[in-house]
Amino acid sequence: MPTGFAQVPSAGRYRIANAVVPAVLVETTAPLPAAGEGLVLMDIEVDGPGIAAIRAPGAGDPDRPCLDMNRGMVWPCFVDMHTHIDKGHIWPRRSNPDGTFMGALESVRTDREANWSAIDVTRRMDFSLRCAFAHGTALLRTHLDSIAPQHRISWPVFAEMRERWAGRIDLQAVSLFTLEEAADTAFLSEIADVVQHNRGVLGCVTYMDPELDRILDALMRAAADRGLDLDFHTDETQDPEARSLEHIAEAALRNGFRGRIVCGHCCSLSRQADDTARRIVDKVARAGLSIVSLPLCNMYLQDRHYGRTPRSRGITMLHELRASGVEVAVASDNTRDPFYAYGDLDMMEVFRESVRIGQLDHPIDAAPDLVAAAPARILGRPDRGVLRAGSPADLVLFRGRSWTELLARPQSDRTVLRNGRPIDTTAPDYRELDDLFPPPDGWRPE
Repeated sequence: MPTGFAQVPSAGRYRIANAVVPAVLVETTAPLPAAGEGLVLMDIEVDGPGIAAIRAPGAGDPDRPCLDMNRGMVWPCFVDMHTHIDKGHIWPRRSNPDGTFMGALESVRTDREANWSAIDVTRRMDFSLRCAFAHGTALLRTHLDSIAPQHRISWPVFAEMRERWAGRIDLQAVSLFTLEEAADTAFLSEIADVVQHNRGVLGCVTYMDPELDRILDALMRAAADRGLDLDFHTDETQDPEARSLEHIAEAALRNGFRGRIVCGHCCSLSRQADDTARRIVDKVARAGLSIVSLPLCNMYLQDRHYGRTPRSRGITMLHELRASGVEVAVASDNTRDPFYAYGDLDMMEVFRESVRIGQLDHPIDAAPDLVAAAPARILGRPDRGVLRAGSPADLVLFRGRSWTELLARPQSDRTVLRNGRPIDTTAPDYRELDDLFPPPDGWRPE
């Protein structure tokens, strides 16, 4: 049953009138009046599943059935380019004992070894995707723990999930393993073949190691030989001596790597001396790397010490990277697992909190790009994350008319259109997963 505040006309041809849209998310030659703070006012004509035209208010067919937004915002559906839907929702079964990064690593390892069967991973992946779909995400990339033997379980599950969700959420997947495993030539060849077979992206965790440069060269050769892109978890630490991001940029230049390279987290960059950070940002730009920051998860984990207020926000240098011409984005990362106890794959929540955490306002004009058009470009899908004539009518409609209205509330009454029709935006009930988790002492579900 469709939900949300907007009463969408039942006709196959209608117009969304008096919509306010972030200009950075619109591609049109139509002259659109400015609505202030990087917003424009428009009418959107919908024919069946697609956007037929974008026009100035009142310039279209007056006989079309009309949904008048009364200056409420309309966005393209979101792009969430860094998630972990294989880990999602294990918190009731395996929480983080102290909220630290090391606590998360150990808790996930224990849970993975004990519980991550194909059935378990399938159930939690599907639940995660239903959350993302209900909130308005249309393209999602997930990292998959690919430590042997888990890669033989999770990759086939992902391939099945990609087919099952085709037409609702476009899915991409990235391998995730350690540098030590990447140093094993036989394992690297095996996992690279698995990734290639599943049309995925090759990736691992990078950090300072005496063998880092050699391993990066091996990873880039393995990717280049198979026509794969790369996506790394990079310097997820407060240690200013962690500079594997710089090594990745140097390796990309040294190897002449032609594929796309994404580096996620890059927390230590914001802890380094200004001259060091400038040098690294310059290399990242020259190497053509893209950066994704995960503010919610990093705020949860980074600089956590019992009884002490955190001094650092844990996010990377988004302003400086973007000013240097680097493509940057923000994304959800983990949800309800030991790396992040909260979250729901809601990209409007990610956007709202990222604006606050990273001071992405004043001006805010370009910020919406971080959760829509920019990650779509980074993922090789420039057809997503923008409004243009001829694209699918995959839209998110909000009551908020201005930035202060949009970001002051969670917009939980949003209307999501897929192929021009409203969907049910009710997120799945956590109780659906109760049978996967042992009940707490003294409590049983009714």
